[in-house]
Amino acid sequence: MKTYLQQIFQDAAGRLEYLKEAEIIFAPPQTKEHGDLATNAALILSKKAGKKPRDVAAEIISNLNYDQTKISRIEIAGPGFINFFFTTGYLAEVVPDILEREENFGRSDKYAGKKALVEFVSANPTGPLTVGHGRNAVIGDTTAALLSSVGYTVEREYYFNNAGRQMRVLGDSVRHRYLQLLGEKIEYPEGYYQGGYITDIARGLMDKHGEALRNEEPEGIFKSTAESAIFSEIKRSLEKLNIGFDSYFNENSLYEDGSIKQLLDSFKESGLSYEKDGAVWLKLEQMGSPKDPVIVKSTGEPTYRLPDIAYHRNKFNRGYDLIVDIFGSDHQDQYPDVLAGLRALGYDDSKVRVLIYQFVTILEDGKEIKMSTRLANFVELEEITDAVGKDVVRYFFIRRNTNSHMSFDLTLAKRQSDENPVFYIKYAHARICSILRYAAEQNIGLSLENLHLLEHPAEKELLKKLWAYEEEMLQCAENFEPHKITVYIEELAALFHRFFTECRIIGSGAELASARIALITAVRQVIYNTLTLLGLEAPERM
Repeated sequence: MKTYLQQIFQDAAGRLEYLKEAEIIFAPPQTKEHGDLATNAALILSKKAGKKPRDVAAEIISNLNYDQTKISRIEIAGPGFINFFFTTGYLAEVVPDILEREENFGRSDKYAGKKALVEFVSANPTGPLTVGHGRNAVIGDTTAALLSSVGYTVEREYYFNNAGRQMRVLGDSVRHRYLQLLGEKIEYPEGYYQGGYITDIARGLMDKHGEALRNEEPEGIFKSTAESAIFSEIKRSLEKLNIGFDSYFNENSLYEDGSIKQLLDSFKESGLSYEKDGAVWLKLEQMGSPKDPVIVKSTGEPTYRLPDIAYHRNKFNRGYDLIVDIFGSDHQDQYPDVLAGLRALGYDDSKVRVLIYQFVTILEDGKEIKMSTRLANFVELEEITDAVGKDVVRYFFIRRNTNSHMSFDLTLAKRQSDENPVFYIKYAHARICSILRYAAEQNIGLSLENLHLLEHPAEKELLKKLWAYEEEMLQCAENFEPHKITVYIEELAALFHRFFTECRIIGSGAELASARIALITAVRQVIYNTLTLLGLEAPERM
């Protein structure tokens, strides 16, 4: 609908100078009585036109060459809003389009030929994934699916580091627990990794090797066994959410292949770095950053910025048109330095999109809880997935704006009722499948010849919502707002349930019934497409 209005306004711009290069916004009016779509263009352009808004509105309408089989009437409302009323026949055109394109409805080739890299999760193998990592995982996987739906060739990548101090501490944590299991009275150092998973790894080593590892160094078998066990657990947790990766990138490889040294040389040769107090600093203040950051400490150890810049340099050199990073809010103040470093090297950092998400609180019966009995201070992702299921976890994690802190309500998540949005949407899909099975048994098929009979307000609201789907999906992808998919699908499900209550199908007369069968078949397809994009199942029975 919006596309058609944009076309006739573009045509009118050939006759009205003030419409040229004007951004015309069309949106549903606040009240249904004011039409199907409306624009405030006359109010915005009145100064440019040198006329009163209502006069501008009247002039615009008189210059619109529109098809009366598509638009039944156009009205001026209030101070100068232009309201458009579409014919049922035109609204119903979306149904055959959906039925013809099926799974491809809502998809676009707008960005075909472009490559995107989505990096997400990227947890180091020092412990099981938390619910915070889970939100990261679902945001990343859904964002990748959205980008793919608009034409990008998408690669999902996991970035990790299995070297450095934290991994040495991990190995020594396991060694300490191993020695304690052998009966040694040693103190467990403060700051070492807590939680039963460390003891589990140590016990596995004791069962396999007995006392033979008593004098082993922490960075040998203790570290390698812990890394392998934890990474296996990380992958298993992600597999339970149906999340996988196309590539894994090890931070340590940037040191091994000389990328870090090359980066330091590039900064030095370009005059972008300098030494002070034994450390290496990056000249970013001159580029608008609050201050110059340290990239190599006086101890010779790099700060996070150096490998992160090198990693993104690697991403650029791989030829991606779009680079997406999913970070927790603890990175809010860190990534700007990385982008500034890339700009200093001449890279176009507008190709990088950073999505920052807020963390998760788990609630049950209105109270914050810690589910894990094995971990000292965080809720394990796998526990919550096992408790409520993959689909609920994925949906709840994507349902809130990434910028908003979210509370994961376990009580609601477990509830099999309309209060649970996952149940509510899936039930709409299953209910339509049930109706279609019964209609087939009664030899009632769909017909595209009778769609003009869909005059009931509940039918028209469904048709308009179906029309909005493709634009909504494109905007979600382009604006990196995956949570808005859930807004759309919940509204569509609500409109269907209202239609089911107000409009009989079986017994409504053969012609009308066949049109309504076509309508709900289209609704079922859109619900299916959306659930699939979100990584959820679309049940035919509930």
